[in-house]
Amino acid sequence: MVTMYDRTPVPTMSYLKNIDHETDLQYTLEMCQWVLKPLGVWGLIYHRVSNVERVISILLVSSCLIGLLLIIVPSVHNIFFVEKNVQVKVKLIGPVGFCMFSTVKYCYMCGKRKLLSRCMRHVEKDWRTVDEQDHRAIMLKQAGISRHLITICMVFLYSGGMSYQVLMPFSSKQKHKLNVTDKPLAYPTFEFLDAQSSPTYEIVFLLQTFGAMIMYTATIAAYSLAATFVSHICGQIQIQILRLENLIDEHEGKNTFRQRLTVIVRDHVQVLRFSKDVDEALREICLSEIMASTYAMCLLEYYCLAEWRNSDTVAIVTYFMLLISCTFNVLIYCSVGEVLSDQCSRVGGASYNILWYNLPARKAYNFILLDVISLYPPKLTAGKIIELSINTFGAVVKTSVVYFNLLRTVTS
Repeated sequence: MVTMYDRTPVPTMSYLKNIDHETDLQYTLEMCQWVLKPLGVWGLIYHRVSNVERVISILLVSSCLIGLLLIIVPSVHNIFFVEKNVQVKVKLIGPVGFCMFSTVKYCYMCGKRKLLSRCMRHVEKDWRTVDEQDHRAIMLKQAGISRHLITICMVFLYSGGMSYQVLMPFSSKQKHKLNVTDKPLAYPTFEFLDAQSSPTYEIVFLLQTFGAMIMYTATIAAYSLAATFVSHICGQIQIQILRLENLIDEHEGKNTFRQRLTVIVRDHVQVLRFSKDVDEALREICLSEIMASTYAMCLLEYYCLAEWRNSDTVAIVTYFMLLISCTFNVLIYCSVGEVLSDQCSRVGGASYNILWYNLPARKAYNFILLDVISLYPPKLTAGKIIELSINTFGAVVKTSVVYFNLLRTVTS
């Protein structure tokens, strides 16, 4: 397949440019840019940035990792060496584990910067070379879908996460012991710090809030990359299907049947290569997300039940919002994997449904390759271990419930 593509002359029409490609590209990548820039990842993966921006990105990455470690290190120390109450340990394991998984995803995004940069370049090339308004409309529609999904993810995760960080610690009445007010913190600190005195408390609280923002932004950033790339692939597949449907009906003008079919096969091969790059760039991130979601859903179900017994309305609402957010995230990851395979497999059906039987035999044979390729659609995987699909989402939910029941039995 690759050899045939490399030896095929590229028709001139593939170099026609979309004069609005800058605006269209900005619309497609805007949400990614918003969440990746504060993390410093945007300057590492996007090729059209200055050297100064790259240096700033490296400094931002260093600062963000330090902010995450300021939550993880004292919390892990507290869980294993300080805290003796099992219930308190279980309460801490959830948010600290989520922070660790977010750090892993963040590190993978930085480590996969070359592959992510290649994917960004491919998206930019597709926008620059789109040559028909109906094709451009398809791509804009898919970009709009990804933007809506990212927005929903941001609303749930930021609202639930920041409620846990800021609102929930202050929702209950402050405890007074010997006329000294306990100032609440979402995460524990080192014992040698007097976190109850000013300005130490204010500094620690701001640092933990900063780390929490990084944690949730990293999770949203990983999701935004997956949603943007997969929706773009779906748009390209829909364009190929539209070209196939119009292949025989169009009258041969300056572009013959062979030239039009060459464009379809060439672009389809490019989409398959892009799909492979996306899977390779995101497979570890997807595996981290599947593991984190199963882990978080199990603990959040337990937290909701525990706070229901305590009649703490604010805590119940906060944990429930986080549970919805985690469930939504893993559902969308699995859904985009399902949609990717489904869309790519539709190419074979589209090539079969056109009036190929009215063509000469030599021309009709050209559709066999497309039919065969569509039998093996690209897949989005988690660590090349788990295929992301709706069935995977069902398995994650079932597993979280099993672990929830086990946790409830152990801690009762």
